[in-house]
Amino acid sequence: MRDIEAVSAICCTSFSNSIADTLSEEGKETFANIAASNAFLGRMKGDNLMLIAENDKKIEGIIELKEGRHVAMLFISPDRQKKGIGRNLLSSALKYAKVETVTVSASLSSIPAYEKYGFECKGEAKESAGLVYQPMEIKLNDALQTTK
Repeated sequence: MRDIEAVSAICCTSFSNSIADTLSEEGKETFANIAASNAFLGRMKGDNLMLIAENDKKIEGIIELKEGRHVAMLFISPDRQKKGIGRNLLSSALKYAKVETVTVSASLSSIPAYEKYGFECKGEAKESAGLVYQPMEIKLNDALQTTK
């Protein structure tokens, strides 16, 4: 996929701008490995759906829906944030959901955005391989009304 480098760059730039400073070196390294081009390509061979938002042939955002049940990535180019791109990507991806309740492991700084999209916090914040996240979920019936 010719766009995979641009997708990886958007994820890494957005991460660096809004999340990296809050994490340990282990967390930064874990994310770099997850967002690497070859990691995206590997996940695309599985049951992961990836959608991009594009404007004038320039990629502005990416969403990855894992196994039709979990938002694994949702990143928007920093200069294009707060313009409805994330909401549109989420709305499009949720059409491919295979379950009634879709989950996300939201970075702490992204919780307000996910709440605007209709997600609710479930349980306490957790840490895995240096990544700190808040488990959240959305019921598809709610999502269809909230993301439109």
